[in-house]
Amino acid sequence: MNSKLTKAAGVVSGATLLSRILGLLRDIVIAGYFGAGMASDAFFVAFRIPNLLRRLFAEGSLTIAFVPVFTEYLTKDGESAAFAFARSAVRLISILLAAAAVVGIFLAPLIVRIMAPGFMASPEKLALTITLTRFMFPYIFFIGLVALCMGILNALGHFAAPALAPVLLNLAMIVAVLFISPHLQYPVYGLAIGVLLGGLLQLLLQIPFLLRKGVVLWETAAMFHPGLKRIGRLMLPAVFGAAVYQINILVGTLLASLLPDGSVSYLYYADRLVQFPLGIFAIAVATAVLPSFSRYAAAQDNKALSETFGYAMRLVFFITIPSMVGLILLREPIIGLLFKRGAFDTQTTVLTASALFYYGIGLWAFAAVRIVVTLFYALQDTRTPVKMAAISILINMILGVTLMWPLQHGGLALATSLASMVNLYLLIRALRKKVGLIDWHEILLSVWKTLFCSSVMGLAVFFMATILIPQGHAGFGKLFGAVLGTILVGIASYAVCAFLVKSPEVYDLAKMIGGHTSPSIKDRNE
Repeated sequence: MNSKLTKAAGVVSGATLLSRILGLLRDIVIAGYFGAGMASDAFFVAFRIPNLLRRLFAEGSLTIAFVPVFTEYLTKDGESAAFAFARSAVRLISILLAAAAVVGIFLAPLIVRIMAPGFMASPEKLALTITLTRFMFPYIFFIGLVALCMGILNALGHFAAPALAPVLLNLAMIVAVLFISPHLQYPVYGLAIGVLLGGLLQLLLQIPFLLRKGVVLWETAAMFHPGLKRIGRLMLPAVFGAAVYQINILVGTLLASLLPDGSVSYLYYADRLVQFPLGIFAIAVATAVLPSFSRYAAAQDNKALSETFGYAMRLVFFITIPSMVGLILLREPIIGLLFKRGAFDTQTTVLTASALFYYGIGLWAFAAVRIVVTLFYALQDTRTPVKMAAISILINMILGVTLMWPLQHGGLALATSLASMVNLYLLIRALRKKVGLIDWHEILLSVWKTLFCSSVMGLAVFFMATILIPQGHAGFGKLFGAVLGTILVGIASYAVCAFLVKSPEVYDLAKMIGGHTSPSIKDRNE
């Protein structure tokens, strides 16, 4: 049972890692070609608008709302009824997405003035941003359908194609900059072409895999299906939940803008590092576990639902707690290795490391919240996560204002971590009332083992860092070797300790990374 979940999480994790690496390469190519000027500013603002809609509606609430309903039809009524529902969803959502694209193109001047009011001081910059916005707004059509295909394929047990879709977007943008932009009068239009091409390629990638699963989306189907109303009811609070996250980011940025120059940047760079383990592991597990949760919820198999939830929580804690320890102990060397060059000096490195320390404290909570919220969505309860998120946002604001003066930008990072811990506590308390069979004793036992092994790893990392990592200025090659060597020692010490204390998650993680199945774990899970 859980071996399939581990394999699925491994697929999503590997694809996410590849996408993150190509995303970094994409940013390097864009920066090298366009630098920081009018064209790049116009593009980033124009691309942010459909990208925001993607996060709020397409990849966020649409997938979350669709998978549980589709899985219920699949479980109770069979593939024929589920596929008919999927075809109806594709038809109606295609019309809605096309209408949204047309409206966005028409309202682009107003949208740009709201999103970037400072651009009105430069008519040329404003006009370029409006043109790029209009050109890229159809991206929401492609990525919305990709999200729907992702929900169908994930529910049917296929994760590779949806997880690899962002890779095609990054590749398309890189190719566009290198081979299309040089031949255009306005090179930045080539980047916009890359975005649209990437959206189309992401959608086309899903089609063969849908056909292989027997889903033919162009067959006849009713425009209005009873299940679509349920999707609408689930989407509304889910959209608000996504908006709450955006408000949280906005509030943090606003408060940081009241602090000395650079505070916003320190938080941004630190957050990027925290998001790396979150994206590769926590989000991967959450993506993989949603169809399983939905299937057991539809079958009213609370025992399997509880066991799978416990397994996912143990695995996420097993990964994120040592990641937290490693990020905290190696925060300055890692930041120095990645960013310390040019205007990013020693003081900037130290101040960014401060933000990473306080963000790192909450890494385990950020990850666990993802899993708990996913279970609520599978139970078709989107209201409870929104209520708890709203409370945590309020707490974040209060703590942010309180801590920002004594701790500066670090106080804002600490406020975010503490608010996430409160959010996790509230969600778990609500979950215990909703699902009563979860074995919290087994989860806590696993956490204690993980904390012990993370402490052993922390000592090993501390001593190796003292020996290997040079103090003061060091060349990139020497620092890279020292940081990599310290990280490898930390991983090895953690794995050995986990093996000695008989943490089953060490085998599951090895299976996720290498695709190998340990007989003992397979027997235990199945």
